[in-house]
Amino acid sequence: MINKLDLSGEWLLCLDKECKGTDLVFDDTINLPNTTSNAKKGEYNTERETGFLTDTYKFEGFAWFRKNVDFSALQCENLKLYLERTRITELYIDGKKIGRQESLCTPHIYDLNEYIGTGIHEMTICVSNVGYKTKGGHLTSPDTQTNWNGITGRIELIGYKNAHAENVMLWCDIHNKTVRVTADITGGKSGKAVISAESFNSEKNHTPAVQSFEYTNGKLDALYKMGDDCLLWSEHEPNLYKLRIDIDGDMSEHIIGMREFKTESGKFTINGEKTFLRGKHDGMIFPKTAFAPTDLEEWLRVMKISKSYGMNHYRYHTCCPPEAAFVAADMLGIYMEPQLPFWGTITEEGEENHNQEEQNFLVEEGFNMLKFFGNHPSYCMMSMGNELWGSKKILNDIIGGYKKFDNRHLYTQGSNNFQWFPNVIENDDFFVGVRLANDRLIRGSYAMCDAPLGHIQTDKPAANHDYDSIIRPKKQASSTEISEDGTVQIQYGTTMKTVKASEADADFIPEVPIVTHEIGQYETYPNFKEIEKYTGSLKARNFEVFRERLEEKGLLPLAEDYFKCSGKLAVQCYKEEMEAVFRSRLLGGFQILDIQDFSGQGTALVGVLDAFMDSKGLITDSEWREFCNDAVVMARFDSYVLEAGSSFKAHTELCNYRPDLKDGKLICTLTLENGDVIGKVEKDFVSEGNYTDICDVEFTLPQVTKNTKAVLALEIEGTDIRNHYDLWVIPTVEKTDISGAYIFNEVNDEAESLLKQGKTVLIVPDLSKLENSIEGFYCQDFWCYHMFCIISQMMKKPDPVGTMGLLIDTEHPALAGFAGEKYSTPQWWEIVQNSRSVILDDFKGEKNVIVRTIDNFDRNHDLSLLYEYEKDGGKVVVCSCDFEKLSKSPEGRAFIKSVVDYVRN
Repeated sequence: MINKLDLSGEWLLCLDKECKGTDLVFDDTINLPNTTSNAKKGEYNTERETGFLTDTYKFEGFAWFRKNVDFSALQCENLKLYLERTRITELYIDGKKIGRQESLCTPHIYDLNEYIGTGIHEMTICVSNVGYKTKGGHLTSPDTQTNWNGITGRIELIGYKNAHAENVMLWCDIHNKTVRVTADITGGKSGKAVISAESFNSEKNHTPAVQSFEYTNGKLDALYKMGDDCLLWSEHEPNLYKLRIDIDGDMSEHIIGMREFKTESGKFTINGEKTFLRGKHDGMIFPKTAFAPTDLEEWLRVMKISKSYGMNHYRYHTCCPPEAAFVAADMLGIYMEPQLPFWGTITEEGEENHNQEEQNFLVEEGFNMLKFFGNHPSYCMMSMGNELWGSKKILNDIIGGYKKFDNRHLYTQGSNNFQWFPNVIENDDFFVGVRLANDRLIRGSYAMCDAPLGHIQTDKPAANHDYDSIIRPKKQASSTEISEDGTVQIQYGTTMKTVKASEADADFIPEVPIVTHEIGQYETYPNFKEIEKYTGSLKARNFEVFRERLEEKGLLPLAEDYFKCSGKLAVQCYKEEMEAVFRSRLLGGFQILDIQDFSGQGTALVGVLDAFMDSKGLITDSEWREFCNDAVVMARFDSYVLEAGSSFKAHTELCNYRPDLKDGKLICTLTLENGDVIGKVEKDFVSEGNYTDICDVEFTLPQVTKNTKAVLALEIEGTDIRNHYDLWVIPTVEKTDISGAYIFNEVNDEAESLLKQGKTVLIVPDLSKLENSIEGFYCQDFWCYHMFCIISQMMKKPDPVGTMGLLIDTEHPALAGFAGEKYSTPQWWEIVQNSRSVILDDFKGEKNVIVRTIDNFDRNHDLSLLYEYEKDGGKVVVCSCDFEKLSKSPEGRAFIKSVVDYVRN
């Protein structure tokens, strides 16, 4: 490049909704780069979407942009139009069609040599967001960045000399400290290329020598020497270079990082050192504009936030970000995995629904991604799509083609491909999935339609789970059954579809790194204060509808408590989920869904950050890093709930991918909430590779008269590596004494008589006969109740329970003997799991809910586990728990005693 002309600014606009292309009237203007929606052009959309954000200026069709351009403004010998980020485009000069381009992921570049020096011409660009050759995944989905229309990046005329470098590929060799530079020299058959480089984004400065090379037959293939003291790139030291190629005065500049990203013995390596992928799902949700930014500053902002939450990896769900995202990741040390924009079935010729045109488009899109972005050191991995089915042979061939073209990256067939029938194909460098067989689960939570459920959904909260025995099982697992016609029903996006399946291998053990897919998905209740943040064309009308539904039920005053209490439970689930991953020594990494809310698919508010990447106030970044970072110290124990006077035992261990941490001292302290120290252990250790067993600890718990919180705190002295666990010490209740209390299964004649005497009666219903109720389920709801309820019904699977934790009146005297937080904590697990929540929507009269179950924002039932009301001069207290089962645990007995004491007294 020798010069360029910026074409951003005002353009004439014609919206052609009918896609006619004739009788165009340019009666409006728009400032580009932009989208028609963000510029609020076209008809105002009055719809109120509940499954995703509402695009208030939704437009689908042809958008025509027109501008007079002076082609004599640039002195050059080659001229190109560069459109950085757009949809399908057709370019016209003075009404003459120049060409058409269809890439959804990469720039559109048009050759305009015939117009060099010819003065002012009318340039017209038609952008279409209909008629794609593929659905486009999250690139075009209303669930993420919407199916926008426009041009959202650089719009430039770029001038070159006659001979200039194109298709530049840079191959970094950290062992020989060289960069192989290959390029097509357009307009030049032979000549000299001068290559130089200088470091940036690093503490040290390094400038390799300027070197000259000959190119012949229009091809440059040079081995540029970086020098013995060249700087390497990684997450911990993201040292970068600007490499320049000068072809007789025509200069191109490229960002490189000297790195080698490979695999070894089930782990990923960066420059020969093992690393662990701490990955964030990304669907490029940017609610202020409804499109992915192309400016570096915004990507640096969001990626710095991700780094502050311990992330070192981005997995793009069926999409590829613009170049600014790769530059930001280069600068911050983030390992990127873009995906082809595909979520479907790959077929072979002759098979049902085969679409060769779509597959050709997707393959070409992948090559474009590699050509335009492959030089970036952050571009470490590449995936063929999300939850793909179909031909393993075609998938393997596609990856093989990419590897032959560009082996600088690691490749995988996709994320969670073949779902219940996981496999590794020949060209897979790593595996991404949620299970290794039907019941060999490698994450903690699943949708009901994808059962069996995970350990966080089914087991009592504990800090002892890992996946190593699942990855290398000692006993045979069960495989998924296939129907007689060789098909299986699967969740597909927000719906269901039937696919052909091959036999599952119950003993499947990948010999490549295993990345656990989309872990987490614990949702929170909406924060209605967020509505005011939607100041652009996207509006949170879904939140408005949810708020109105809650108000109709008379529960709107509880909204803020619902948000905070559901969020606190979600954080507990995430901590347990993440630590299970960090304890698993055979895993290669994880991809969480998500630290950020997902605006679509029913409205999946699964983040500790909102859709804007702002904190929800549920947990700080430093608290999150306790259990998600390059080094995590953990305790391993069986229960958060302990009986007074008992012995608490735990094993301490360190997951360490921090290069400079070779040894240290563990300080482990158990402290009561009043500050009394129960015990303290200090232990020196030497780090043994990436996983170190430090020591066992044991503390004798004191006698207490009420439920008492104790904090187990771990830290590595002199570092930021620390962690803590909130334990609950329960007073000893040998036997539940119910004498003197009036307890019934229902309000019968005897209970009625007592009420008329002004007595208090306790109703403990027979749960097997309790109608108009919902089963007890401690764990936070998965992803989004509405979406998965519909899918479960389509697949004839059980509906999800759909509850979101407890809202507890901690000041109520019925809980005087069962102290705790306002929200769910592990001491409530036995109680919730052995209960049913009564639906009080149609309850007549006044009631006081003591322990409320939070229902999801789609259903909004008024749910109670423990409530009371006045009747006939007396009081009825209803506790819909199984007292017989509760009497078998310390916390269950303490809860019964507290409730019975209240009723009795």
